[in-house]
Amino acid sequence: MIAFANGAELSGHHTIEPDKRGGRPCIRGLRITVSDVLGWLAAGMSHEEILADFPDLTKDHICAALAYAADRERRLR
Repeated sequence: MIAFANGAELSGHHTIEPDKRGGRPCIRGLRITVSDVLGWLAAGMSHEEILADFPDLTKDHICAALAYAADRERRLR
């Protein structure tokens, strides 16, 4: 489990459900995957642009997606 300075926890932001988006990790309560968020960031979108386009997301969701990716990368090594 990853905790953030503001008290948010990684496990509280993501779900993995076999019937939802092919079982890929999604933002809890939304049909937005972690890879969607990472792709938008990789394409150059700012946090503010993502939040404006997807008002159900929060800055904590974006940070949790990044933390999830970093944690997964560490576990692969």
